[in-house]
Amino acid sequence: MSETENVVIVGSGPAGYTAALYASRADLNPVVIEGFAWGGLLQQTTDVENYPGYPDGIMGPEMMQQFRDQAERFGTRFITDDATRIELSKDGGLHTVWVGDQEISGRTVILAMGAEPKKLGVPGEEELSAKGVSYCATCDAAFFRDKPTMIIGGGDTAMEEAIFLSKFASKVGIVHRRDEFRASKIMIDRARETENIELLTPYVVKSFDGNGKLDKVVLEHTEGGEDRVEDIDGAFVAIGHQPLSHLVEGQVKLTEDGNVVTEEPSTRTGVPGVFAAGDLVDHTYRQAVTAAGSGCRAALDAEWYLRDTPPDPERNWSPDPDKVEAAAEAAAAGE
Repeated sequence: MSETENVVIVGSGPAGYTAALYASRADLNPVVIEGFAWGGLLQQTTDVENYPGYPDGIMGPEMMQQFRDQAERFGTRFITDDATRIELSKDGGLHTVWVGDQEISGRTVILAMGAEPKKLGVPGEEELSAKGVSYCATCDAAFFRDKPTMIIGGGDTAMEEAIFLSKFASKVGIVHRRDEFRASKIMIDRARETENIELLTPYVVKSFDGNGKLDKVVLEHTEGGEDRVEDIDGAFVAIGHQPLSHLVEGQVKLTEDGNVVTEEPSTRTGVPGVFAAGDLVDHTYRQAVTAAGSGCRAALDAEWYLRDTPPDPERNWSPDPDKVEAAAEAAAAGE
């Protein structure tokens, strides 16, 4: 490790690894604190068929390994451990990230910790995850063509996912604990008007069942009625995502749901030298390709910040001048 890093990337997945690739190609020698569960949510995904450049599809873990290998090829260094504390400087000084007792200082920090889907916490959910239980209909709907499926949730996201899923599945049940939905009226009306969508209320999921793959869901009536058993091949939990922003809470602006707020169209957070990308920021699309694109933007923003912000000798930051010059030339050439 250097005494002071040019770029410290916290988090991996498509955003973190793409940021690392761009930063390393600009000769900024980034370090990625990728976490024990490196690769993000793609490590929990089986077939990925909607990422450009993979016409035959690819397994999520293999895809993340390729992202990582490509970044490493250009000089990215990795710490396969979790960041335990982040201290951001509000006045343009050095930022500090801790991994246990190890302290890493950086002129710039790219936050790419991602988000995790909220789970129901019912029997069978963990065991059948990626074996019929999914958290992204946009990602996995095509695997359930002409099969009975279910969406669990009551907001706009649940309605959107159900409508999308209805184009593939033979049947889509929307399970919600109340007869009234949180979704907007227009989205509820669209769901009701879709021929193969059925509203299942007021129910909650009691358990997911299956031997190696999902084959049924047990629903519990919330008003004392009888349990209901649905034979299905796919269940999509759509009750929201939880951004992993706890390490920077109170240091950067967050939305009510915990997403980091950036100064669009840039990835600047409002703290000098601190940028954010991927699902940590994105509460709308949450796709691998959009995360990779924002990781690219974050690396370019960090590169331009280093180019345009001369180091303050009183802050004990003395980067390799050849590397900074190379980064400036690459930026000027649009590379």
